Amino acid sequence: MRRRWKALLPGLLLCLLLSSCSSLRPRDLDRAQALAASVQPTALDCARPNACAQDSPLRDLADRAVAQSTPTHPVNYVDIVEYGQDSMQARINLIRAARSTIDLQTYIFSHDDTGYLFFNELLDAARRGVQVRLLVDQLFGPSDPNLLAVLATANANFRMRLYNPTFDRARTTPLGYVGAIACCFRRFNQRMHIKQMVVDGLVGITGGRNIDDHYFDWSTDLAYRDRDAILAGPSAAEMQWSFDQYWNSPRSVPIARLKDVAQVLLDHQGAPPHTPLAQEHRSPRVLAMAQAASDEADIDARFVRTAQAVENVHFIADAPTKQERTLTEGGRTTGDLRGLIESAQHSVLLQTPYLVLTRGARRMFRAMRKRPHPPTVTISTNSLASTDNLPVFALAWKYSRRNLHELGFHIYQLKPYAPGVPVEVEDDEDEDDAATTNAVKPPHKPRRLRVPSDATRFPGLGLGSKAPRLRSSGLRISLHAKSMVIDGRIGMIGSHNFDPRSDNYNTEGVLVFDDPVLAQELQAAIEQDMAPENSWLMARRPRTALTPLTGRIGRLFERLPLLDFWPFRYSTNYELVPGCQPVPVGDPHFAACWTPVGSFPEVRMSFKVFAVRVLTAFGAGLAPIL
Repeated sequence: MRRRWKALLPGLLLCLLLSSCSSLRPRDLDRAQALAASVQPTALDCARPNACAQDSPLRDLADRAVAQSTPTHPVNYVDIVEYGQDSMQARINLIRAARSTIDLQTYIFSHDDTGYLFFNELLDAARRGVQVRLLVDQLFGPSDPNLLAVLATANANFRMRLYNPTFDRARTTPLGYVGAIACCFRRFNQRMHIKQMVVDGLVGITGGRNIDDHYFDWSTDLAYRDRDAILAGPSAAEMQWSFDQYWNSPRSVPIARLKDVAQVLLDHQGAPPHTPLAQEHRSPRVLAMAQAASDEADIDARFVRTAQAVENVHFIADAPTKQERTLTEGGRTTGDLRGLIESAQHSVLLQTPYLVLTRGARRMFRAMRKRPHPPTVTISTNSLASTDNLPVFALAWKYSRRNLHELGFHIYQLKPYAPGVPVEVEDDEDEDDAATTNAVKPPHKPRRLRVPSDATRFPGLGLGSKAPRLRSSGLRISLHAKSMVIDGRIGMIGSHNFDPRSDNYNTEGVLVFDDPVLAQELQAAIEQDMAPENSWLMARRPRTALTPLTGRIGRLFERLPLLDFWPFRYSTNYELVPGCQPVPVGDPHFAACWTPVGSFPEVRMSFKVFAVRVLTAFGAGLAPIL
């Protein structure tokens, strides 16, 4: 017993030190929750049975799918959404078209224009009678107790919970981070990484995008190249079921029961007098998006006519109970994705921001390479110039020889200013169109809604600060899409990065479809990202007389978890020579058509490069949590 108390003592001391063991007792939290419920408005803005839902061809597509389905032959429609502003337009349109329920689940929810827009659209839906549930992971969710107190009292139809709150609080201070890591390392790292929205249990959107300007091409410094899928039909019930599991999990805490939010509610006997959601005006891009989301003809052209009827489609998600087990390599999503990869006969095309593999994944790929006719494995990932996670890139760089030589990967690293990826970048030639930013452009063409310098903005996450110093300036593009195509027939779009965090700590969700037409559409999008103008080819360095010696020493250092300072790396990046065709590695004309540009092209020699080398030397043990 004494030994047990000694083990608990550091955590208790930290808890007291951080004032996280609040003086609020369970009955005080009950009182705060009851108080919030008692002041919530219950009057509705609409008395119609459909909650005055906006007409929407996209919402109607779900009804059409249900009407065409039978118990033995379900019909679902799936549309892949590449552009960020298209994805936002679809989400806002579905929120306005909701007739009974909206369930939104996300990892990040920022206080920027995007977050402001979503909060207000969700509250408008609640006021007209739609049951709205918002579930956000606490680590990067709204952390202002005053704002959350306002939301807790906003409307009887609006409910919000934070997943796995640190010390049962909305805000985690820097000292709180230290305390959480010291006393509760594994629990603190267990995050809900799923991103999905389900409307009326019949139509949903899932993929890699969080609720933040950077994911919808509304940032002036960093744009995430991401991807979503819209699912309309009976299989959306699988997304609904997954959301319900998380909503009912003990880890999902109503915001009124968070200690710092409850204190605000009790101090003010309700919400504080100011309302952080209120603004005197909306930014031009928010107004433009609000108009685009109600354009039925454009919604039909962008999302309905392009949707494919798919019979075999499923949403696969980890359960919250995944995190209650001991450390292991993955839950349901990891197991199912590995099963799909192992089923490959000729090709695996994988797009992931973070190329760090678990031991189990390495064993799988090694076994596949030993087959008489192994499938080709092609990977689209980030370069140092485009990554948003420097430590993860450092480990991917450390093991580049293993990935290229032992596992046989074909690797392409995204350029930071890739001109051909579906990110809506402002062009100088559009200056004359400044007065017509609200106009809707034809389908499949970027709709360049401007990012004015005086736009009203809440403090965001500051993700752009993670950028290394580059040789050029401008909007930097970072790969964030998580997708896969097997044999040109099976496709996957979701939140799983196929890395140690996704396997071991985060809960993930993916949409998997068995349909050659849709899979080849996805494959074409990934291949466009890997085109020479958009990505560098990663391959073995040109051979010299010292290559055999440096290679043997490099392999020795690679196996060291520490002190890997060997400067001569196996790989480098290559740029296609103008006028040449992109011949593959091993082709006799490879050296004539591809020129080496170094391990860190476009990056100035700076602290970031130094940090990569230090992390390569000392950071191998961090792989499971990065």
